[in-house]
Amino acid sequence: MLDANIKQQLKAYMEKLQQPIELVAAYDDGAKSQELRELLEEIEPMSEKISLRTEESNDVRRPSFAINRVGSDMGVRFAGIPMGHEFTSLVLALLQVGGHPSKASQDVIEQIQQLDGEFEFETYFSLSCQNCPDVVQALNLMSVLNPNIRHTSIDGALFQDEVEKREVMSVPSVYLNGEPWGQGRMTLEEIASKLDTKSDEKEAEKINQKDTFEVLVIGGGPAGAAASIYAARKGISTGIAAERFGGQVADTMSIENLISVPYTEGPKLVAAMEQHVKEYDVDIMNMQLAEKLIPASKPGMPHEIRLANGASLKARTLVLSTGARWRPLGVPGEAEYRNKGVAYCPHCDGPLFKGKHVAVIGGGNSGVEAAIDLAGIVRHVTLIEFGAEMRADDVLQKKLRSLNNVDIITSGQTTEVVGENGRVSGLKYTDRNTGENHHVELEGVFVQIGLVPNTEWLKGDIELSQHGEIIINDRNETSIPGVFAAGDATTVPFKQIVISMGEGSKAALSAFDFLIRNSVE
Repeated sequence: MLDANIKQQLKAYMEKLQQPIELVAAYDDGAKSQELRELLEEIEPMSEKISLRTEESNDVRRPSFAINRVGSDMGVRFAGIPMGHEFTSLVLALLQVGGHPSKASQDVIEQIQQLDGEFEFETYFSLSCQNCPDVVQALNLMSVLNPNIRHTSIDGALFQDEVEKREVMSVPSVYLNGEPWGQGRMTLEEIASKLDTKSDEKEAEKINQKDTFEVLVIGGGPAGAAASIYAARKGISTGIAAERFGGQVADTMSIENLISVPYTEGPKLVAAMEQHVKEYDVDIMNMQLAEKLIPASKPGMPHEIRLANGASLKARTLVLSTGARWRPLGVPGEAEYRNKGVAYCPHCDGPLFKGKHVAVIGGGNSGVEAAIDLAGIVRHVTLIEFGAEMRADDVLQKKLRSLNNVDIITSGQTTEVVGENGRVSGLKYTDRNTGENHHVELEGVFVQIGLVPNTEWLKGDIELSQHGEIIINDRNETSIPGVFAAGDATTVPFKQIVISMGEGSKAALSAFDFLIRNSVE
């Protein structure tokens, strides 16, 4: 199962085990059980603190295995084989159950340890999902920190009958005590706060006590990270408030156009950005959603940002870098069947549609890349492009046209997502050339039609374009003195990671220039 290099690295990690652990495996007669057996038998000899035995109870998923701390009831369970993106989850689970300390902040650790109640979590993941490990690793750690928490992570592609029965059509999907509880990427802090009913109140009280920042960055994507680093390097008090650090990049699978980095993946880049920001004196306030901008009453006075939890932050200058999100189709049935066949992340949710017919809406690079990836998993892909021709790069179009299980429809206007029994069953579109209406029977719709800026909260307070983008000049200045903006939320053309990083840096330098030219009243 593991090549020589991986074995060597894993064995080095296993030397960090502080407590004995036991791997308890449940097999059946299938090929996947044999793969799991091979994996566990390779792990067992890597440390004298690891033992392996077979599960006797029939009341467990097969193939699956538990990692238990010997002499306690602490442990986690994997249903399936945690390779691919989940291999790191396996390594961390081995270490943490084995007593190796987590890197989580002490505040969050204490918050988790103080949670009351019984929590039985189940997380459905796919091995190609780049967001799933965040959830799996967070819940695994929580089950190590608090004996009232249990967690089983389940490979949805391997347990298709279970996925069908529970109608899981999006990963990660989290169940708590047998009931749907959460979907999509969630951090350890977000999960803990969701379980801690008083977390918003406590966090708001803490934020309200903060002093006025000289530069406050709103948004934690590439533009926000770059802005906070450039501001902090000037030696001025800098804060960054973000709903989710990393933003849209965290949902990006492969990145091949970041100069000097031939290839990386979104979650890896986000982790690197966050680590870089933490090397400077930046006050990082994660899970903070901005709701209102109150401009300074006169030059020299601070601007105010009101947050969703009721707290307020003040700063002499602001850098708005709230980014963008997937643009919805805006047709009947889309919202109703979201996560019930309507999806926006082909890498995450694609494996759940194995052997099915799906549609991809959008013929740009994102749409064509999604169709290519899905064609290797599903039975058939129908790509629908609104325009007369696809807009993707030629190399991508040639690859798509070479696939024999893909239909390409141009000049097609999607008009409705159709469903039966609570899930997608088809899609309607109109041929824009002839006006003829068509119906396609399918089980999934992947929407890839671009982005919409996260600027609704700024309407009426700052000048926006007709598309909702923050209007900026070549110095990233907005219509409000002392308020700057950068990245995908602005009118800057070409929404690219490298451009957002440059724009964030420029906005911070402009903010610093504003500060030294304007005295405080």
